[in-house]
Amino acid sequence: MSVKYFTYKGVNFSPGSYSQEGLNFAENEFQVQDDDVYIVTYPKSGTNWMIEILSLIKKNGDPTWCNNVPIWLRSPWFETLEGQSQIKDVTPPRVLTSHLPFQIFAKSFFTSKAKIIYVMRNPKDILVSLFHFSKMLCLYKDPESSQEFLEDFLHGNVPYSSWFDHVKGWIQMKDNKNFFYITYEELQQDLRGNVVKICEFWGKELNEAQIDSVVNHASFTAMKDNKMSNYTLLPQDFMDTTKGSFMRKGIVGDWKNHFTVAQNEYFDKVYQEKMKDLNMSFFWEEM
Repeated sequence: MSVKYFTYKGVNFSPGSYSQEGLNFAENEFQVQDDDVYIVTYPKSGTNWMIEILSLIKKNGDPTWCNNVPIWLRSPWFETLEGQSQIKDVTPPRVLTSHLPFQIFAKSFFTSKAKIIYVMRNPKDILVSLFHFSKMLCLYKDPESSQEFLEDFLHGNVPYSSWFDHVKGWIQMKDNKNFFYITYEELQQDLRGNVVKICEFWGKELNEAQIDSVVNHASFTAMKDNKMSNYTLLPQDFMDTTKGSFMRKGIVGDWKNHFTVAQNEYFDKVYQEKMKDLNMSFFWEEM
């Protein structure tokens, strides 16, 4: 499908779910509440997984809400036009979602007591996931080839623009007490241990059985089987599920099944150049 992105303050967005007015509202007029929790991610980093985890924690491990209310209504994207109309129905403490980069995030957050959970993922796996997702979602350009999409991703010619800028922008917050960052890979390796950490950060006290329930119901298999979480409720003209499944694999390292040796070397070269000034290493680099 031919989609032409527009820019808001230098960042790419797709017409349909976004507008200049809606993004300006999100940045400058949206009122953050002190007990809000924001899930912030670059697309395809584990956003919906974290929504499911926080939905279950919010309800003390009881899956009833997750099994009866669509995931996008439980934690709307506050920069989308749909999300802005849905937020009024979210009961506090609100768990809201965003892919916005640091420099255009809601200004009212920075004078509030609200919290952010920032989820990161190996950008090679993001690229593969985004490639498949872009073939399904009507809001995104349908990639012509994996090589072309690799170039687009590395140069930020995709929705929400550069992954590198997104991560480098948000990681400036890493020492703030209301900012918690975690990787998709860490969640994969030890979901239960990280659910405990997330509860501590949020100030939620769950007992062992409640934590077990969060872990069980936030598994890939449970989410894939839950029509409220697997996006099968969306109309075909919005997300064409004949071209793939939203819940595709949910694994770490799938990029190895898709990258050529040359593509991997090229990606690594760009990655090292773009990230060289960041004095920290990420979990996927150490794996």
